[in-house]
Amino acid sequence: MLTASPGFAGWMAEQHVSFAVSSYQAGRIFFIGRRADNSLRGHERALEHCQGICTDGQTLWASSRSMLWRFQNAVPPGKVTQTGADRLFMPREGRVMGGLDIHDMAVGQMAGMTGSGPIFVATRYNCLATISETMSFRPLWRPRFISAIVHEDRCHLNGMAMSEGTPAYVTAIAASDVADGWRAQRREGGVLIHVLSGETVATGLSMPHSPRIWNGRIWLLNSGHGELGWIEPESGRFRPAAFCPGYARGLAFAGRFAVVGLSRPRGEGTFQGLPLDEQLQRRQETPRCGLLVIDTETGAALHWLRFEHTIEELYDVVAMPGVTQAEAIGFRGEDLERLILPEAMP
Repeated sequence: MLTASPGFAGWMAEQHVSFAVSSYQAGRIFFIGRRADNSLRGHERALEHCQGICTDGQTLWASSRSMLWRFQNAVPPGKVTQTGADRLFMPREGRVMGGLDIHDMAVGQMAGMTGSGPIFVATRYNCLATISETMSFRPLWRPRFISAIVHEDRCHLNGMAMSEGTPAYVTAIAASDVADGWRAQRREGGVLIHVLSGETVATGLSMPHSPRIWNGRIWLLNSGHGELGWIEPESGRFRPAAFCPGYARGLAFAGRFAVVGLSRPRGEGTFQGLPLDEQLQRRQETPRCGLLVIDTETGAALHWLRFEHTIEELYDVVAMPGVTQAEAIGFRGEDLERLILPEAMP
């Protein structure tokens, strides 16, 4: 069930944007859009352990527990489906990846690739990677402090910021080279790393996620503190811009606004003992699960959307400029058999 602030749908209309949101906890991908009367509309599809997603409005890549899926839009420009959707993502390709624990993902190019394609954070192997035609994946880059590509989550590499079609920065929970070593450094061991040089440009972060380059700054979520902010380039210091009442993970931009994904922290070790707990208590806030729209010029939270009941955690948030409402074909039912779209015969 979705609830939203009175102005949320109207704000999406003003920005002419909709969103795709992933939840590995619920095993869902959600499309948040609006109907013709500008009322809020949500559409969801089951996708086991869905985390990293990316789309240009026509192609959608989405990760699942052991698969990487490519969906393609089937709605021609200027047309809508019977339900009013101007995007209908149909599954076109599924690749068996194994349990890589794929986090952030984007389409781009970097050394080791023959062309443009999906690049993702293979968290369980502490590296950036892409697809392989013969093996499970092709490693492309790893932090300097990681000594080998092995099946051990050593640093919890998770976030990736793109610049001009190539990975520019990544975030990790800690600069650890031992299995599970990041867990002991959750409060202040987080780092931001420049991919091309391999240099660590910011330290002392708490559970950092979702780095993004926007408007000339490197933005990220200092999730262990519940903060949205940016990195000061000269000093590497994190500058908070806004407090987020929940475990912040997933960041997109629309105009001058940041859209932050919020989760209700689980009552277990990974999320316990973080500064976020103290911040919430001091502010007498209850953690939320949903989206928060923040004005980056003032730091004010202007609009919100909340998932109620069974949805507790989100991972990724992707903006879809120019899209009013999107849907996707699921893997069950008759739609996969019925919707056949051949290419035009030459």
